Parts: sequence; C-alpha cells; structure tokens
Amino acid sequence: MRRRDFIKAIAGSAAAWPFGAQAQQTIKIARVGVLGPGLDIPQTIAGYQMFLAGLRKPGFTEGGNLTVEHRRTDQGMSKAFTGANELAAAKADVLVAVGPEISLQAAVAARPVMPIVMMANNYDPFARGYVKTLAQPGGNVTGLFYRQPELAAKQLELLIEAFPDRKRLSVLWDEQSADQLDSVQRVAQSQRLSLRTLKLEKPPYDFDAAFATVARDEAQMLHVLSTPNFVQQRARIAELAIRHRLPTMFIFRMYVEAGGLMSYGIDTGPMYPRAASYVAKILRGAQPADLPVEQAANFEFAVNLKTAKAIGVALPTSILLRADEVIE
Repeated sequence: MRRRDFIKAIAGSAAAWPFGAQAQQTIKIARVGVLGPGLDIPQTIAGYQMFLAGLRKPGFTEGGNLTVEHRRTDQGMSKAFTGANELAAAKADVLVAVGPEISLQAAVAARPVMPIVMMANNYDPFARGYVKTLAQPGGNVTGLFYRQPELAAKQLELLIEAFPDRKRLSVLWDEQSADQLDSVQRVAQSQRLSLRTLKLEKPPYDFDAAFATVARDEAQMLHVLSTPNFVQQRARIAELAIRHRLPTMFIFRMYVEAGGLMSYGIDTGPMYPRAASYVAKILRGAQPADLPVEQAANFEFAVNLKTAKAIGVALPTSILLRADEVIE
C-alpha cells in the first residue's frame, strides 16, 4: 500500500471510531413506570406480560432501549404514593396507572408531573375529574376506561333476569368499588329490590364472617363487586357462595372458572396491548392531551352449570343463549 493511501485509511478509520462510540452512547433508554396490583396476582402478571409484548411490537424491548419498573398499589395509600415517587425519582418518561383509583391518584401526585396512561377500572375517571372528555382528555392523563361502574349495573340486570322471583340482594364491596356500588344501588331501587350492602375493610378480608352476615340477612342473591382485594380469594368466595346456596354474580370469568355461578365483564386481554400502544406513542413524542381516551368494547358473559346444579337452581334458556362461555 502506498504511504498516501495508508494515511488515508488510518484517518478514515480514526474518524469512524468516535462516531460509532458516540452513536452507542446516545441510544436513548425509554423509562416506563407501572403502578398497579402486585405481580403475584395471576391476572396481573398475565396482563403485565401482554403489556411488555405490546411494547416490543413498536420496537421497545427490555434490556435494549427500554426499562420498565413496577410498584404495587394494593397495600395501602402510603406505599402506593411512595412507589410513584420512586418511579418519578428514577426519571420515568411515562407512568402507567393500572386498576383502582389509588394507582392514578399516586401517579397524579408524583413530581415532577409526567405523562400518565391510565387503565381505569373500578372508578369513573370522567366523574372524578382526571380527564375531560373521550376525544379531548386535557392535561397529562389519557388511556383506557374499563366502564366498570356501568358494567356493575349490567351485572345486576342479568342476575335479576336469571332469578326474577328473588327480591333480597346482598352486595359485597370495599373502598375501591364504591363507584360500582352507586350504580348497583340505582338499579336495585328501580327494580324494588331489598338491598343490603356489606363493606369489607382491612384486608385480608374475613369472607367467612362476611357470608355469615349475608346468611343472617336472608339474602336470596349475592353481587360481588370488582376489587383486587377479592381476586386472590375468588375460590374461597365461590366455595362459600355454593355452601350457602346463593346465586352469585361476579365481574371476571376467572371467578366462574373457580366455581362462581355467573360473571359479566370486559375481556381484559386486549386492554394491555392497547395501553402499550399509548405508551409507545408518548415515548415517540405524542402528548396525552392529544390522545383520545378509549373505552372497553369487548365483553364476555360466563356461567357455570356445575355450580347451578350444586346450589339447586336452573338458569333460564335466555341466559344460557346469551352466555359466551358455559362451564358444564
């Protein structure tokens, strides 16, 4: 090689080295903080994995250009707010608030203010003032609304349709399902039901004591509202409902699979990838105020005929025809 060519080659290589090193150093790592129920809950961990898969599709991969940290919000207000502040201190680009209102409360209170994608179940984010309208959320919050207060009313309507002659209803709820209770009370009043509500406090809840109270009230039907504090004891709740021969309505199919009689609610599967798409858009520069809020649109109705037989009831044909899943 001629001396002149050799010098040119060395110079070209030297020029390329800092450029390559600089390119590696300037790869931006997106930081996402997730606030929600603990990852020891089967439904939560399954949804979390779907969320991560949803982020991989637009090119965000953990261990590459993405870091995701989770903090649980189902162990009290103090721990939820501490977790949100930890994620803010770690310089999260986006916070994802999953589940009951406490997750969004903690996210909104974190400083500095940052974009928030909500997965709002158990409460109405419009009525609570977090977002303005579906088309124009305003502020720094957008995402998905599960419509569970509305679904609670529909659940009770189905329970009444299945058992029109039963007029005494008991409802199990806790602080996180208060909005749903409001909806149930309106339907119960319009249908002239005798309604007894039982609020459970200080988890883990004593469901044996709760059902003893329901039995003393001589309930003919039971409506179990949606809250993460009930999910982990769904098999026990179903077992007690069968023992007391109570037709019971739930929100998620997993309750029916555990022995509950009926459930009506959203199919949660599509919700996590949709939340991931919001996060990806924000990471690429979109503003929450410009991303319309999306409402749940996929619902599923499940019934368990084994349980119906165990408690000695027959479900009407109209109910069976409407069911998306029948466990026999």
